Amino acid sequence: MKTYLSVIFNSEGAAPSEVKSRLLELGFKAVKGSYDFVYEWSREPDIDTLLWFADKVQVALKGTDVLFSLETI
Repeated sequence: MKTYLSVIFNSEGAAPSEVKSRLLELGFKAVKGSYDFVYEWSREPDIDTLLWFADKVQVALKGTDVLFSLETI
């Protein structure tokens, strides 16, 4: 499974390069196309694991003034 992440930047927020650095530290890879980043799971996560991971993303992006969305398929 993969978790895809899209980011919406704010001109008053953190630089895109800073956001990228924070997400790479979580194990995301930057991609081109419909999504900005992807996280590849080694095994299928359950709902609690997905929520735990979403919490980690939220903490990592706290203070950057960006919006994000996650989609796991």
